[in-house]
Amino acid sequence: MIGTDDVLPDTTLRTTGVEHVVNVRLSTEFGDFLAAGYLDHDGGEEQIALIHGDVAGEDVLTRLHSECLTGDAFGSRHCECGEQLSAALRAVVGEGRGVVLYLRGHEGRGIGLLAKLRAMRLQAEGLDTVEANLALGLPDDARDYRGAAGMLRDLGVRSVRLMSNNPRKQEALGRYGIPVSERVPLLIPPRAENLFYQVTKRERFGHHLPHLPVEVNRTAEPSPAAG
Repeated sequence: MIGTDDVLPDTTLRTTGVEHVVNVRLSTEFGDFLAAGYLDHDGGEEQIALIHGDVAGEDVLTRLHSECLTGDAFGSRHCECGEQLSAALRAVVGEGRGVVLYLRGHEGRGIGLLAKLRAMRLQAEGLDTVEANLALGLPDDARDYRGAAGMLRDLGVRSVRLMSNNPRKQEALGRYGIPVSERVPLLIPPRAENLFYQVTKRERFGHHLPHLPVEVNRTAEPSPAAG
């Protein structure tokens, strides 16, 4: 059973700049969710939380999913984002309780769609994903999770079991007052198109990806289709 509008009333959480605007039931191929729509007044983005079951409380299975148009909508094989999103939605339904925050404004690790496309072109020329961002004069990761923490607080989530391989997400939630009781691996088998990309995340960002080979030649990454 997913939550109800009585459990999750439309409220405003002004202390964090996050406004809870609307709830609506959403049936998907993965199961039924309650979609909670938010407006992040600090970042200016419209955000959505997909909730399954009663998520008020502790140790809630949670995914902070950064927007990735190329991977999530177009099925790009250069990244594993779309597959991670599908796996996370299946996991919370299988658990019977959980939330997936789809974080808009995080495209290309926060640099935006057009900049990400420019970075993709540089990756096709041989740079890794970090080198490409830096070559454009942009940060390697510009994402912020203040709004995500505000949304979780509004939903009554007191601590999370975070589906992520990225230690920075865990650290960010902790800074914003949401304890992470466990980090749950979300390991996607690599494809030829994204093996070097995933290895770069392990080597440059410290992602926990023990299923990848120890060393990979960057020439193993064909022409990229996502960031």
